[in-house]
Amino acid sequence: MRKPMNTILINGACASRRSSVKILKTLMSAACGLALAASVDAAVQPITTQGNKVLFGGQPGSVSGMSLFWDIWGFEKYYSANTVGWLAKDWNAKLVRTAIAVEEGGSDSFMNNPGLHKARVKAVVEAAIANDMYVIIDWHTHHVGGAITNAAISFFTEMAQTYGNTPNVIFEIFNEPWDDVWWDSQIKPYALQVIPAIRNTGAKNLIIVGTRAWSQRVDEAAANRITGYDNIAYTLHFYAGSHGQWLRDTAQGALNSGIPLFVTEWGSVNADGNGGVNSSETWAWVDFMKKNNISNANWSVSDKAEGASALTPNTGASNWTNNQLTNSGALAKDIISNWPQAGGDGGGGGSDCAEVALPGTIQAEAYCAMSGVKIESTSDAGGGSNVGYIDTGDWFKYDVDIPAVGTYTVSYRVAAAAAGGVIQLEKAGGNPVYGTVNVPATGGWQIWTTVSNTAQLPAGKQSLGIAAKAGGFNLNWIKVERSGSSSSGSSSSSSTTTPIATLQAESFSQMSGVQTEGTGDTGGGLNVGYIDSGDWLSYAGTPISIPETGTYTIEYRVASAVGGGVLSFEEAGGSPSYTTLSLANTGGWQNWTTVKSTITLTAGMHKFGIKANKGGWNINWFSITKGVK
Repeated sequence: MRKPMNTILINGACASRRSSVKILKTLMSAACGLALAASVDAAVQPITTQGNKVLFGGQPGSVSGMSLFWDIWGFEKYYSANTVGWLAKDWNAKLVRTAIAVEEGGSDSFMNNPGLHKARVKAVVEAAIANDMYVIIDWHTHHVGGAITNAAISFFTEMAQTYGNTPNVIFEIFNEPWDDVWWDSQIKPYALQVIPAIRNTGAKNLIIVGTRAWSQRVDEAAANRITGYDNIAYTLHFYAGSHGQWLRDTAQGALNSGIPLFVTEWGSVNADGNGGVNSSETWAWVDFMKKNNISNANWSVSDKAEGASALTPNTGASNWTNNQLTNSGALAKDIISNWPQAGGDGGGGGSDCAEVALPGTIQAEAYCAMSGVKIESTSDAGGGSNVGYIDTGDWFKYDVDIPAVGTYTVSYRVAAAAAGGVIQLEKAGGNPVYGTVNVPATGGWQIWTTVSNTAQLPAGKQSLGIAAKAGGFNLNWIKVERSGSSSSGSSSSSSTTTPIATLQAESFSQMSGVQTEGTGDTGGGLNVGYIDSGDWLSYAGTPISIPETGTYTIEYRVASAVGGGVLSFEEAGGSPSYTTLSLANTGGWQNWTTVKSTITLTAGMHKFGIKANKGGWNINWFSITKGVK
């Protein structure tokens, strides 16, 4: 069946590779697309639409969240990982939106200080990815033409090169054209300059285009829609105190014409941001958006003294109490917290749930069901999220496939401000119990250590449970390994089986040339790909403490459809280079294998990097273990 018109696809994992590898991946794109269609491993579900219907992982749905205020005038304090993490865990938000001050702010505007705003946007994007949220990068202006258009082309080209094909990221190229900025003669021609700049990088991300009259005249866009490009949606904004049934009728007409809409900004007060909450019209709009599966972001995360602000004056970046929410903020939280967020299984399930083949590592936040816990950003090596707020009696479960009955070593990555926590490994439901392990005081909620026990586990597909017999700890991951068949007591081997650190490849602090994509490897998430000769990754932002001078094993999780790649493991910056490793053809870009090298490291803090002496490979993670494995 042919693809319907106006289909939106947020999924770049099958994009063609640059340079010589491009041809091979292009030839494989059909098979890759089929594999991805069946995959549920991505941190956020791929989005498609048929006509005006948005599909998340092939099912109709929508997401709801918050828009940040302009990133100037002191409100940049909310452009932080703390704010994004709080929205994710306390508000159940699946979407966050940045609002780049293009012209406003004088010397601090984007036009005068672009680097300032890029840093703020990237902080939010990285936090959103870590919290498995979608994030809108919004060019927050009311005008186009001349220098503004040129700046937009340059900015979105850079953002597409950095975040292209990362399914979390959405590009909103024009926020709210004013009433005198016309669709046919200004907005659409502007879009037809910016969109090609994004697409020419290879990025497939969703692009949202603003519409005339503060993004209300979606009927004009429907009558003269953008053609020649996939993955385009159109912006609708409303404020319940000013916009009623007439605008819903306009929006319905645009939907009936077959174009997809995205409400990137809405409010429960007047359009000027003032006035009280109009509850009846707000709920009428909520019903309209739910009926039509329209994703949306409330305006705004701000403590400005106006009705549209979610927070009261002088409220910090996170940990907001109900008393710190305005009437508008309390209503927005109620709507977002109870929104049937697409991409998850609802009712305490994990959006990242997928069967894990063991031996392997299970990310704690990828549970299939839970009771009582929350997810937060982690500062542990590799970044991402951990499970926290664990009290006595809380539990979570994972679907796994164990190849053979036997004795396994189960390691838990934990943090605790005080001792006393007890982890129980069990069959989901509580019977039988496979073992328990005590959690020590590690010195803080983000100071991590690894504890382990052994367990006799049955073979086959099953659900494992983690229960908190005593709470008061955080959990980042669980690693299950087959215990040595000849070892039943203490060991005098020259290595430990638990890595000092495991870094997810996509957690780089800097890079050159590479891109991230959804991975089909065990544990899901992202991998780094599109690696050509000379590309590099720096993990200087995640220093690793090497406990003593000696021999260490570095393991790399890699995949390649062509072979011939050469990886160099080094200190960030290139000196010293510890080792180089030739990489073979693994049978496909998502056929994963683990290769290793042995090096000598000195005691102390290290900032590692990886360089591609020759390209043509993907990498999912690397780990560092003391001794020879």
